Amino acid sequence: MVQRTDCVELYNSKKEGFFRRRIARPILDLLRQGVTPEKMALSLALGVAIGVFPALGTTTALCALVAFVWRLNLPAIQIVNYFVYPVQIALLIPFFRAGEILFGAPHLPLSAPQVVAMVRASVWGSIRFLWTTTWHAMVAWCLAAPLFVALAYVILVPILRRATRQAAKAKATD
Repeated sequence: MVQRTDCVELYNSKKEGFFRRRIARPILDLLRQGVTPEKMALSLALGVAIGVFPALGTTTALCALVAFVWRLNLPAIQIVNYFVYPVQIALLIPFFRAGEILFGAPHLPLSAPQVVAMVRASVWGSIRFLWTTTWHAMVAWCLAAPLFVALAYVILVPILRRATRQAAKAKATD
């Protein structure tokens, strides 16, 4: 009987979409374990914001540090961090351009695939070459991230409160 239940669960999980299976369900499970909607919303908002930080290879450590210092939910912040990796790559060039505008720096003709290839070829060489551009991009990120976190937090708190109430009602009816 246990084998059949596992098979049914596996079959049902295949029917769910990627977002629900990999993002929504783990977040709801964490809410059911007692994480407050406010802490979860802050974890998610910061996970996205830090996940798009324009310095490749730093976001996992930054998310872990922020979760530790602010006592946020580490699994939630890291799930979101990993999920937004493609967004981080897509936003590299816009952050580079914003940094160029902020500092009046000369335009560096690069594309996101070129930056990724450069990092893969030589991490230290790309750090040396892109140091000033990356530093400018990080300043641009520092200006945009707090606004994003505030907006995302305000949007997520009511959604997560409602999800918590619905989960509690579902548990009560079982």
